[in-house]
Amino acid sequence: MKKKSVSLLLSAVMAIALLAGCGSSDNPEASSDTAKTEASGSAATEEAKEEAEEPEMEDANVAVFYYTYSDTYIASVRTALDAKLDELGVTYQDYDGNSNQTTQNEQIDTAIQTGANILIVNIVTSGAVDASAQIVDKAKAAGIPVIFFNRAVEGDEEEGTVLGSYDQCAFVGTDAPEAGHMQGEMIGNYAVENFDGMDLNKDGKISYAMFMGQLGNVEAIYRTQYAVEDADAILEAAQKPVLEYFDSSNSDKYQVDQDGNWSATAANNYMTTNLSQYNEENGNMIELVICNNDGMAEGAISALNDKGYNLGTADCTTIPVFGVDATDAAKQLITDGKMTGTIKQDAAGMAACIADLAKNAASGKALMEGTDNYNISEKVGNKIFIPYATYTGEE
Repeated sequence: MKKKSVSLLLSAVMAIALLAGCGSSDNPEASSDTAKTEASGSAATEEAKEEAEEPEMEDANVAVFYYTYSDTYIASVRTALDAKLDELGVTYQDYDGNSNQTTQNEQIDTAIQTGANILIVNIVTSGAVDASAQIVDKAKAAGIPVIFFNRAVEGDEEEGTVLGSYDQCAFVGTDAPEAGHMQGEMIGNYAVENFDGMDLNKDGKISYAMFMGQLGNVEAIYRTQYAVEDADAILEAAQKPVLEYFDSSNSDKYQVDQDGNWSATAANNYMTTNLSQYNEENGNMIELVICNNDGMAEGAISALNDKGYNLGTADCTTIPVFGVDATDAAKQLITDGKMTGTIKQDAAGMAACIADLAKNAASGKALMEGTDNYNISEKVGNKIFIPYATYTGEE
């Protein structure tokens, strides 16, 4: 590609020199032809210069850092993004942070030292300015772009602190409260329509369990808050009792994955323990399960299956379980009648947007060039939101 550009440039220059050596002509048509040829040669020269100066896509060396490979949703983003980077024809390397920020920082240092010139980062420590600022400083010192995705790099009260500190920095993610609001609306509407059937112990209330993915994570905070608040608002409007957390001794009203991995294992362990004490035999059965992501929903459903619930058969009691992400596994559980609904977090759409920014970076363009078709934050001009959507198996 580079050789072709140089050859084209030399050919154009030689053509101009040859035309100049022919001298003037008394023939108007010949003079006109010469002028046209000179103009064409000049345009070709400029085009050749532009082609020679434009960075080559194959020169891009992309390093992609994931907070963990074990997250089901992140795994789907990784698959989609790998495919997009393959299409672009760039060199890239994926890194597993294994939920450790120190590990991820060391990986970033190594990638830069070994020639990475574009960083794509799914940060481990979500919402922490200190952690994300360190990564921006590394990119800035190396003079290379950094594209954050999925996990927030700063809290709402500090919005723009990190993203506004470097002109070769951008973020691709979601509007964090949106998933919580959508999940709350879905749960509230379902509870109003199915209240009597959900109330297994006939005490006039719906007892729920809430599985939180990670303390301090912006998405987890909003999903935990709004899934219940918005559902309660809908129930109250329908003159129904609001949701009641199953364990009155737990003032937090959630059970969190202590490892911060939003894992099926954590939810399964919690739900198994819960069901040993809260069950139909004791008259205090958990009647609704709300999960911050589909991985935790899978774990909760597995525990329910072990106790004979949510088997997807007509003669089996199904406890409504709601998640977020619309992973393939969750979609199958919904199809099988074992899960009630989820909120789609578009992995393919997120990967496509990240790839668009990476292409800009590889081409020497501004990261946000040509992104007007995306939903861009009104507050921070280099922050792109990929929209959520409800999923109940009907699409």
